[in-house]
Amino acid sequence: MDEVTRGLGNSFGVTSFGGIGFASTVALILALLFTLRPGERAKARLPLALLALHLLFVALEAAIPERAVASRPVAVLATFLLLTAAARTVFLLVVEAVFAGRLGRPLPKILRDILQAVTLLFVVLATLRSAGVEPGSLLTTSALLTAVVGLSLQDTLGNLFAGLSIQVQTPFEIGDWIGSDDQPRNVGRVIEINWRATKVITHEEIEIIIPNGTLAKTRIRNFSKPSPFTRRTVEVGCAYESPPDRVREVILASLEGAPDVLTEPAPTVALAGFGESGVEYEVYFYVTSFGRRFAIESTVRERVWYALRRAKIAIPYPTRELHMVTSSEESRAAVRAEEDAARVRLLRKVDFLAVLPDAAIARLASLTEPRVYGPGEVIIRQGDAGDELFVVVRGHVSVLVGRAGGSVAELTRLGPGAFFGELSLITGERRTATVRAVLQTELLAVGKAAFSEILTHAPELAETIVGVLTHRQVELDEHLQERADKAQPEAQAEAVALVERVRKFFQL
Repeated sequence: MDEVTRGLGNSFGVTSFGGIGFASTVALILALLFTLRPGERAKARLPLALLALHLLFVALEAAIPERAVASRPVAVLATFLLLTAAARTVFLLVVEAVFAGRLGRPLPKILRDILQAVTLLFVVLATLRSAGVEPGSLLTTSALLTAVVGLSLQDTLGNLFAGLSIQVQTPFEIGDWIGSDDQPRNVGRVIEINWRATKVITHEEIEIIIPNGTLAKTRIRNFSKPSPFTRRTVEVGCAYESPPDRVREVILASLEGAPDVLTEPAPTVALAGFGESGVEYEVYFYVTSFGRRFAIESTVRERVWYALRRAKIAIPYPTRELHMVTSSEESRAAVRAEEDAARVRLLRKVDFLAVLPDAAIARLASLTEPRVYGPGEVIIRQGDAGDELFVVVRGHVSVLVGRAGGSVAELTRLGPGAFFGELSLITGERRTATVRAVLQTELLAVGKAAFSEILTHAPELAETIVGVLTHRQVELDEHLQERADKAQPEAQAEAVALVERVRKFFQL
């Protein structure tokens, strides 16, 4: 062999079975086999194959005459095979045993590929150096070629570094559902992240390959992080005639026990808007199986449809209806008379209005105003000014009184036929209690102007009304423990004073 080949043999032990290079590689492979789990020992096949090829080339080199032209290339290849086997073994030991063991999971594929490429580059450089070729001189002489290659690989290098950034920051991982644009059909599950691109597969079983450079410049939506569940929305429209609280109750009841719909966080229903054909609602619910979201949403829609159908709540659709109605003055008067009669019957249930003559109470009924309040809405608030009386048509209200220290006590609950706000109506005083609707509640409002018209024609009704109100005020004061021991003469004196205030308020 010539001087170069002899240098290779002395440096790396490739021509001697007892050489340092060969012995070190064998020791590394044995350590790898001992470290790997039984199911992973197949990964040592490549280093063993490379070591076997090294032995083959060593034997071939021994059979070739020293001054033959092929002697030097065979020696270089033998060295390259031995170094590659050693480098691959070291890589597996570090990556599989050290990093994977400490992290509890394998390194991302792109990092493994880059580490292997760097390792192979060092092997090539070491082989060239051992063969007498200086790598620096190659780089210097090929500066122009390097510039041309660098420019042509600009996008490729950009994707490479973007892939490294993705692996370091981990905005998503294998198995996550992501979207990189505003098209729902392009949302997919990540199946691979390599050095150039990220692969996702959509619900339509279409594989989308997104360059890492594109992902680095766009907004990524990760539906699998930070929490394991995501919120889904189903829209539904209901007729205007259906009360919102009733619609909400029916929809939420329909979702109880729905497959894959989480109970915590619990589903909610929001009134989203008022459309041309009906009231628009949005049903919010949470799922953990994002990949089955379309099937879950379909199940939710089916349940909502059946529930609304059973509750006789219509789901409207855009229609145009033309009603041909034959109307006459007599029919309209009959409808108004029926409505006024219903209001008169309701006003007759108010104790201090029951003494009114038929003509007076009929007139008062025609001047009342119907109002509807949803659950939890405040009708009147303690301390506010007001001059209206309210009569409960249907539903229930809660009468609340604020006490010293900021606490609130429920005084009572009033149902159909009950009334409140009478003191403000007849004296103009501020509200002495807060009244809140418990359920959807329909009320009749009697204003000062309407009541003033009645008292102007029957001033004697003021004393009858004051008698009822005095009794109510005493009960309220007793509840607040402010006048629990009030004497009867004192109450009578206040009644007389109250009559004067009523007369003054209505200018009787």
